[in-house]
Amino acid sequence: MRLLIQRVRRASVTIDGTLHSSIGAGLLLLVGIEEADTQEDIDYLAGKASRLRVFDDEAGVMNLDVRQTAGELLVVSQFTLHASTRKGNRPSYFRAAGEAFARPMYERFVAALAAASGRPVRTGEFGADMAVELVNDGPVTIWIDSKNKE
Repeated sequence: MRLLIQRVRRASVTIDGTLHSSIGAGLLLLVGIEEADTQEDIDYLAGKASRLRVFDDEAGVMNLDVRQTAGELLVVSQFTLHASTRKGNRPSYFRAAGEAFARPMYERFVAALAAASGRPVRTGEFGADMAVELVNDGPVTIWIDSKNKE
């Protein structure tokens, strides 16, 4: 499972021209799921994201997490995080899980993130063609892969 986390001043998801969800200051999390993912991957990433100290404290040092700042959370499914560009110029998505597996895993991740952070979690719509808008704060963008813990 992969997360691309962006600290944002605001972010939103629009579907078919209609605002689906939006947040103010907080984290936008793009999540990619593969068939090899388990509940362990979900728990690891939900915990890591909720404890990630990427918000400034009173001294201007990134030392606070989303819980401490009462930040908002927006999670969007994004199978393209598992793109392989090894061969040719057209990405392959063979590692990305199909909907039957990925949708329930996505929903379990959202629930785990809400539990770990103690914060409400807004979402995109799984499988929809979404317009995601954001104002990256910093910019702060962090990549986490549960299979490659760095």
